[in-house]
Amino acid sequence: MLEQYFLKPTTVDRIRSNWLAPQIEGYVEWMHREGYASRSVFQRVPLPCHFANFAHERGATDLVSASSKAEEFVRHWLRHHRSERKSARSRRQVMHEVTCPIQQMLAVALEGKVTRHRPSPPFPFQSEVPGFLAYLRQERGLRERTIYHYALRLNSFSSYLTESGVTSLKEISPALLTSFVVDNAPRFSITARTNLCCDLRIFLRFCYRERIVRKDLSGAVEMPKVYRLAGVPRSITWEMLAVVDRRTASGRRDDAILLLLVTTDCAPMRSPISRSTTLTGRASGCAFPNARPGTQPPTLWPE
Repeated sequence: MLEQYFLKPTTVDRIRSNWLAPQIEGYVEWMHREGYASRSVFQRVPLPCHFANFAHERGATDLVSASSKAEEFVRHWLRHHRSERKSARSRRQVMHEVTCPIQQMLAVALEGKVTRHRPSPPFPFQSEVPGFLAYLRQERGLRERTIYHYALRLNSFSSYLTESGVTSLKEISPALLTSFVVDNAPRFSITARTNLCCDLRIFLRFCYRERIVRKDLSGAVEMPKVYRLAGVPRSITWEMLAVVDRRTASGRRDDAILLLLVTTDCAPMRSPISRSTTLTGRASGCAFPNARPGTQPPTLWPE
């Protein structure tokens, strides 16, 4: 199984020379059965190997004694890799990335399976809106995983109502809904903001249908605008020119095109190059017949 993920025989030999090699290989087989991507297997296997060496250096002789060294290894790993992650959130992410493969390998070796301990969040508004869960499952036909995300997002809405002093859904106003979306939007990506607004609108429509609220407030939650090319830069900056590799012919070509667009302030579709305008070469640069009047032609190829 190791040969399927590691091409170099020396890498396979190094893993099999480890004193926990059978357990590590069993962990690889478990990940293969669970459908883990090859890249994930490639990234996870080195951590159990480092853990096995760490535990052996500290006197571990069997799997049970090695499992008692897991927390110590995580602290040791964080202490030696702290400089790579500055924020508290990134350090928590490193702790999860290190702890998860080791716990999974130990669980597979000791118990033969991995039990997920991720608790499901309590569904909010269960007392005020008792039929919403059944509505999601039966009428909308949503999966349990989707309902889990509904609970996460509505939990944040419930917490916001508590912080605002709102004790009943009948006290919700359009201004409060707008304030909730504005305050929480910076924490989410574009897709997550859309999902948050969509879930909230569905929840409010259901409340109005069941006459829990007097008005349909779903229209107060505006969906965020998502533009297809929003991630494309609106202009070419000098920072983009700095990343061009001018050592190759294609790099010098790209540098000339970008420098032309930056210097003459041409949009790509209005550029003389994109319209296949003939460039007249000179000893000190290029002449651009269709350049904007009064613009000084840039020097692309100095003497």
